[in-house]
Amino acid sequence: MSRIYISAAHKSSGKTTLSIGLCAAFHQQGLIVQPFKKGPDYIDPLWLSKASGRHCHNLDFNTQSHDEILSTLQYYGQGADINIIEGNLGLYDGMALDGADSNAAVAKLTKSPVVLVIDTRGVTRGVAPLLLGYQQFDKDIDIAGVIYNMSNGGRHETKLRAITEEYTDIPVLGVVKKNPLMVVDERHLGLMPSNESKVASQKIADIAEIVADSVNLEVLMEVANSAEKLENIEPLNLNNIETSKKLRLGICEDSAFGFYYAGDKLALEQAGAELISFSPLDDEKLPDNLDGLFIGGGFPETHMNQLAENVSMRMSIHNAIENGLPTYAECGGLMYLSQNLYWNKQSAPMVGIIPADTQMHDKPQGRGYVKLEETSAMLWDTQDRGDIDQKNSETKDPIINAHEFHYSRLENTDEMKKKGIFAYKVHRGVGITGEHDGWVYKNLLANYSHMRDTKSFHWASRFMGFVRNISDKSKISNE
Repeated sequence: MSRIYISAAHKSSGKTTLSIGLCAAFHQQGLIVQPFKKGPDYIDPLWLSKASGRHCHNLDFNTQSHDEILSTLQYYGQGADINIIEGNLGLYDGMALDGADSNAAVAKLTKSPVVLVIDTRGVTRGVAPLLLGYQQFDKDIDIAGVIYNMSNGGRHETKLRAITEEYTDIPVLGVVKKNPLMVVDERHLGLMPSNESKVASQKIADIAEIVADSVNLEVLMEVANSAEKLENIEPLNLNNIETSKKLRLGICEDSAFGFYYAGDKLALEQAGAELISFSPLDDEKLPDNLDGLFIGGGFPETHMNQLAENVSMRMSIHNAIENGLPTYAECGGLMYLSQNLYWNKQSAPMVGIIPADTQMHDKPQGRGYVKLEETSAMLWDTQDRGDIDQKNSETKDPIINAHEFHYSRLENTDEMKKKGIFAYKVHRGVGITGEHDGWVYKNLLANYSHMRDTKSFHWASRFMGFVRNISDKSKISNE
C-alpha cells in the first residue's frame, strides 16, 4: 500500500498547499490518489478532495482508536496508486506531553515514510541542525525526504541542496520557490474553504503545475512505494443498517455550509438516509417531502446578507422545525438558526428558531477538543451509542469526544434557556453556555460541537433512528 506522510517542522510551513499540489499533480498523471488528513479538520479535506478527485478522510486519535485509524486508512486507501496523508501542526506537535497524539505517532502507527516540508525563508545552513535534530528526536520515524518551501531563488536552492547533502543523509525531493500563485487565502486560522472559492479549480491547477515542476514526483512515488506493509486488521465497521425504505434527509451544501465529514455522509446513507442537497443561499424553500434536516458547519457570517435576503428559505426552515421536522445543526448551522447574526458592525436576520443572537468576535470563543456527557434531554435513541467506554474521573459517566472551533457566541439567551433544554453537559470545552451544549427544542438538536461518526459514537445511525421513529409516528397519526 503506497503512502507518504506530509509533515513539517511547524505550522504554516506550506504543507497543505504542497499536499494539494501533490494530489493534483499525481491525479493529472492518471493515478488514483487517496488523501487523508490528520485531526478534526474540514477545510483542508475540502481542498484535498477537490485536488485528488476522491473524498479525503480524517485520521484522529480523539475520536478513533488505533485500530480504527488503521482500518480507515486500509479501507479507503486500498486500490489507490498513492495515499497522501497530510499532518497538522509540526511533526512532533500534539496535546500529549509524550507525543502520543502527535503527527509522529500517526506516522509510526501507519508505518508511513515522512516527507518533511521546511519553510526556508531566512535560513540556509540552519536547515542541517534542524533536520538532524528531527531525525535524532525519534529514530523510529522514517524521515524519507525533505521538500524545501518558499526559497528565494536559484542561489538559495543551490545552497540548501549542498548543505543538506553535506551534513545529512536525507534526500531533497524538491525545492519550491516563493510564488504568489502558491498562496491560498486564509480565514479564521485556516485556508479559505474550496467550496467558497470561485477560483478553486484554477488555483489547484496553478499549484499543481508549480509543484510538478519543483518536486521530483518519480522519486517521491518511489518513497511512497517503499512504505512497510501493514498487517491486515479487522475491516472498518461502517455500521450498515438494514432499512426497508430510504428517508429523505435534506442537507445544506453550498458556499456557506460545507463542513461535513465524508465518512459521516456515508454513515447517514448506510443508516437509511437519501441525502437531498439544497442551498439556503439560492433555493427558495426546502425540498419537498423531507423526513429530516441536517445543517452542518461553515461560514454563514461571510454570506449573512444573502442568507438574510432569502426570506422564503428562512421561513421554510423555521416553519418546518416548528412543525416538528427532525433537525440536527452544528456550529454554522446553529448560527443560521439564531435570531440575528452580528459581524463587522453589521447585522442580519437569520431563521429565528433559536431565541438568541449570534455575535462574531475577533478571537476564538471555543477552540479544540471537547468532552461531552449526555443529559436526560437527549432526543436520540440511547441504545445505539457506539462503544462509549471512556469514563470521566469524577462522574464515571460515559464521555463523548468531539471538537469545536467557533469565533461566535450566542447572546441574549434568557428566552432560549426558558424555551428549550440541553442535551449535553460540557466537561471540556465551551459549547453554548460554557456548561452545556446541544439545545433541544421540539425535534431540533443544535450545538457548537462537531460530532464525528466513529466506532465510539455512531451519531448518524442514532439521528436516523430518531428521524425514522418520528416519520413512523407521523404516518400512523395520518392513517
